[in-house]
Amino acid sequence: MSIWNLGSINIDHVYRLDHLPQPGETSAASGYAVGLGGKGANQSLAAAGAGAVTHHLGAMGAADGWVIDRLAEAGICTAAIQRLPRDATGHAIILLDGAGENSIVIHPGANRAIAPAPLREAMALIAAGDTLLLQNETNCQVEAARAARNAGARVIYSAAPFDIEAVRDVLPHVSILAMNAGEAERLFAEMPGPLPVEGVLITRGGDGAEYRDLRGGSTEFQPAFRVTPVDTTAAGDTFAGYFAASLDRGCDIAEALHLASAAAALKVTRAGAGDAIPKLEEVQDFIRQHETG
Repeated sequence: MSIWNLGSINIDHVYRLDHLPQPGETSAASGYAVGLGGKGANQSLAAAGAGAVTHHLGAMGAADGWVIDRLAEAGICTAAIQRLPRDATGHAIILLDGAGENSIVIHPGANRAIAPAPLREAMALIAAGDTLLLQNETNCQVEAARAARNAGARVIYSAAPFDIEAVRDVLPHVSILAMNAGEAERLFAEMPGPLPVEGVLITRGGDGAEYRDLRGGSTEFQPAFRVTPVDTTAAGDTFAGYFAASLDRGCDIAEALHLASAAAALKVTRAGAGDAIPKLEEVQDFIRQHETG
């Protein structure tokens, strides 16, 4: 089986500050770094790091070849990434405070200019039993989700950045809807009643994560691993990528939640986004240390 990810690719510009600026406040950064990010790239890095065959579908500018190199070095198939000469690679301005909390501004660039025809050609290879990952940082979400479901693939949609209309449009083609606690609260308020999906995955940071099986009516809860956070950027993406990769190799929901929770916990102990997502062996070692500690 394979993971196919229609997802954003961003270059992250990370600034470290003592505290996140208030409106009208100018703050001097104590550190600066450039790295690979974007919810899509992060999820692909996590899925590949977890051992899944991972194909990234998306777009970036004609420059920034190091981004393609970084994804390929991680074992991700990059053949379907479109290079758009008239669009800049997406980028993010990330502010990090001393407690590891963040504030992020994103310029979508090429992520919102994906050409439908090459995407359809690439997605012709998706097969029954594969998984399509989606987030709300690209165009062509509905088209990709519909094609994947028609091919018999599972579709996991991360409803972030949250937009209720984007959720409404793609939801008929989604298998599992993934959200953090705040996004879930907004969704349930704006879409009361039953959802047309198999399950809902809700991550709650330090309070753990849960999966609600909307067909069987059961709920599986996974407590969070206790760590001291350094940088929470990409924690949710790490969770989603590991969760999808676990299901892809046949794990049940409880096993997938356990591994994804550990991966996300290990990620937040490291500075950075995509470049800091742990590999499967590291996550397994982390779990063993916590089980014997």
